[in-house]
Amino acid sequence: MRKFYTSESVSEGHPDKLADFISDSILDEFLRQEPTSRVAVETLVTTGMAVVAGEVRAHRAHVDVQRVVREAVQKVGYVRANYGFDAEYSAVLVAIHGQSPEIAEGVDHSEEWRAMTAEDRGRPENKYSEVGAGDQGLMFGYATDETPELMPLPVSLAHGLTRRLAELRKSGTLPYLRPDAKAQVTVVRDGEPHDARETFVDTVVISTQHSDDVTQEQIREDMIEHVVRAVIPAEYLTPETKYFINPSGRFVIGGPHGDTGLTGRKIIVDTYGGAVPHGGGAFSGKDPTKVDRSAAYYARYIAKNVVAAGLARRALVEVAYAIGRAHPVSLRVDTYGTGTVSDAVLAELVHGYFDARPQAIIAQLDLLRPIYAQTAAYGHFGRPEFPWEQTDKAGALRQAAEGLKQNA
Repeated sequence: MRKFYTSESVSEGHPDKLADFISDSILDEFLRQEPTSRVAVETLVTTGMAVVAGEVRAHRAHVDVQRVVREAVQKVGYVRANYGFDAEYSAVLVAIHGQSPEIAEGVDHSEEWRAMTAEDRGRPENKYSEVGAGDQGLMFGYATDETPELMPLPVSLAHGLTRRLAELRKSGTLPYLRPDAKAQVTVVRDGEPHDARETFVDTVVISTQHSDDVTQEQIREDMIEHVVRAVIPAEYLTPETKYFINPSGRFVIGGPHGDTGLTGRKIIVDTYGGAVPHGGGAFSGKDPTKVDRSAAYYARYIAKNVVAAGLARRALVEVAYAIGRAHPVSLRVDTYGTGTVSDAVLAELVHGYFDARPQAIIAQLDLLRPIYAQTAAYGHFGRPEFPWEQTDKAGALRQAAEGLKQNA
């Protein structure tokens, strides 16, 4: 049966993504100065103004937040006052206060750690039990073999389109382009992603901000020729593929001047494009003790290793936490019937090879580094530069599964 799958992406100049980038740039500066900083900051951008608010705990770091905000805005490309928002003249309001001491205590010393004797704390198995989860919640990670990066095809294509728009803008190839843009791709399949017999792109939607002196006809021609055909493989495009380019018409007023931006409003863009559930927690502006960020990264790490090991064609990993506790309250694996072993067996393998305590996640993935600003646009997953995209445990998982099969 023919099924339609749609995902979208937004550019780094989209107001919500600009807010994400500012928040993560502030986080990175705190981590650069003091890796153990606790940071939870959010940004709102609107015409002529950016407002940064949140909670921080740092003993040595002294971050010039206004400077970080203006540098971030400049990097994205809002450098002219006539954009209605720019790096030099827009106001920057800062309302950051200290982290709640009650939250800090639960994170610094988990419930399990406080209940241990000094002898128990010294045992190797308790090495990563000191730090508790910075919040409750559930997080999801996903991987699928439908693309080389083990990501859903629609969201990979959509991110490719917005990345290409940014490249053409920054290189000056299409000088009329402005920072704000969105893309959407609808893929049609006969069957599920793991058993599709035919896949092609049904619809491409691109909305891009532009200067006042270009025609819609020129934009349409350039978007199809220089963006769509440069990104989407020819075998996915058919004579029936539909293109909606700036379907609302002119898009001169954009960015924070056209629409308010807020940190954390593009969580589906950040993850898997709607292919699987999302736990609800946003990522940007949060240090890795906040499990709604770090555990989502770790769940992706687990799922990707399972698929890379050849143990499933699709894998969803769900992990849940209670605030102040180190160990997850649950961990579930779902392979949608594509697993070479049962999901229950896979879950046991995951428990044996992966440690989802927050302190262990931070240590394994080396997360106390200023690596987060680059995550803000074009998705947090499917990009090899990030440590949670490693498949270093795939071989061990494969061997363990083979051993279980032989002993069954």
